[in-house]
Amino acid sequence: MNIAIIPARGGSKRIPRKNIKLFHGKPMIAYSIDAALKSGCFDKVIVSTDDAEIAEVAKQFGAQVPFIRPDNIADDHATTMDVMHHAIQWCVQQGWNIEAVCCLYATAPFVTPELLTEGYQKLQQDKDIEFTFSAATFSFPIQRAIKLSQQGEVSMFDATKEQVRSQDLDEAYHDAGQFYWGRKDAFLQRKAIFATHSRVVLLPRIRVQDIDTAEDWEFAEALFTLLQQQA
Repeated sequence: MNIAIIPARGGSKRIPRKNIKLFHGKPMIAYSIDAALKSGCFDKVIVSTDDAEIAEVAKQFGAQVPFIRPDNIADDHATTMDVMHHAIQWCVQQGWNIEAVCCLYATAPFVTPELLTEGYQKLQQDKDIEFTFSAATFSFPIQRAIKLSQQGEVSMFDATKEQVRSQDLDEAYHDAGQFYWGRKDAFLQRKAIFATHSRVVLLPRIRVQDIDTAEDWEFAEALFTLLQQQA
C-alpha cells in the first residue's frame, strides 16, 4: 500500500489560513489533493490537520481525514518529520500494510501527477534508495554569495571563489518544497532526507516557488497564470 500524507495545520501566521486560502479560484490544498488522486500512485490520500475547516475542505476535494492531529504536533515547533511519524504510526496501528509514503505539502500548486509518479518510480529503482524529493537548481552560483555586516560592509561567504569562472563552479540544487517520497521505515526511523540514500526529481525553476509571504503569493499566482498560458 502506498499513501500520501498532506500536512496542513490551521495556525499559519504569515499568510493566515494559507492552506485553504483561494488560489486561482480553488483552496490551495486542493491542488495537492488533485495531483495525488490523479497520479494513481496512492491507495489513500490523507490530510493530517488539527483544524476542522481544513478537514472539511480536504474531504470535499477527495482526501481522507481519518484522525485529528494532536495539539503537541500542531504548533510552530512541530517538524514535518514529527507529523509524518505520527501519521504513519496511526496508519500502521490500523493494520495497513504500508510500503511507500509520500509527504506532499498542502501549498504546492505547481505539483503535477507526473512529478509524483516520477518520484515513485525513482524510489523503486534501487532498494538502497530511501527517499526521493523535488529539487531545482539555484539561478545564481551559490559559491559567489555575499553577506553584509551590521555596518553594511560586503564580504563573500567563500572568497576563494571570487575569480573562478561560473562555468567551472559546481551546480547547486535546493529542495523545491513540494513532495518527499520515502520508504515507511525511513520515515519512522527519522532518517535524513538530504543524504546519499536519496535521489531528486529535478524541476524547472519556473515550477518552483516558496509561498511564505504575501509577496510570494502574488508572484506564485502570476507564475501560475503564465504556466496556464503556456499549456
